[in-house]
Amino acid sequence: MIEIPAAPDFRTLRETALAHLARFATTEQGLRQMLERRLRRWGMRAVQAGLKEDELAEKLGAMRGMIDDVVYAMRALGAVDDPGFARIKAAHLARSGRSRRAVEARLQQKGVDADTARVALAYSLGERGEASAKEAELAAALILARKRRVGPFQREDRPQEEHNRVLGIFARNGFSRDVSEVALAMDRYDAEERIIAFRNRH
Repeated sequence: MIEIPAAPDFRTLRETALAHLARFATTEQGLRQMLERRLRRWGMRAVQAGLKEDELAEKLGAMRGMIDDVVYAMRALGAVDDPGFARIKAAHLARSGRSRRAVEARLQQKGVDADTARVALAYSLGERGEASAKEAELAAALILARKRRVGPFQREDRPQEEHNRVLGIFARNGFSRDVSEVALAMDRYDAEERIIAFRNRH
C-alpha cells in the first residue's frame, strides 16, 4: 500500500513561498494561487495513495487558512508588495508599447486591486487626462509603431501598409484612434525623441 504523503504545514508552505518569490515577482493573489496549486498537487497524490475524498476536503479546508498566514508573513517581510509590483509592472508594460488600457487590464489580471492600479498608473503614466498622461500614451504608441515598423518607422523600401489595417493593430493594443493617428503621422526624429524622453522619466 502506498503511504499517504505528509500534508504541507506552515513551514513547508512558507519555504515554498520564499523559493517562488526568489524567482518571480508576484502579487498577493498570485502567491495565493501558487500555494493553492501546491495544496491541490498534494491532494491528488494523497487520493492516489488512498485518502478518501471527504477526508481530503476536510484537510484542505483546514490547510487553506495557512495560506493567508503565509501571505501575511511574506507581506510583513516585504517579499510580496502589490503597490511596488504594480508600479514596476505598469512602467515595464508601457515602455514595451502597451496602452494605459492594456496596462490596467494586465494589472487586474495579476490581482492588483483598482486603487493600487490607479496609483501605479498615475506614477508610471501620469494622472488620467493630464498632459503627462497623454504624452506617455503617445510615447507607448510610438514604441509599438517602432516594434511593428509602421508609421515613422516604416522602411522606405517597404510598401506602405494599408492604413486601416495598421490602425487595427493599435486598436487591438488598446490605443484610441486619435493617439494612433498622431503616432503614425509623426516624423521619425520626433518619434525617437519622445520615446527616449518617456523611457528616461523614472
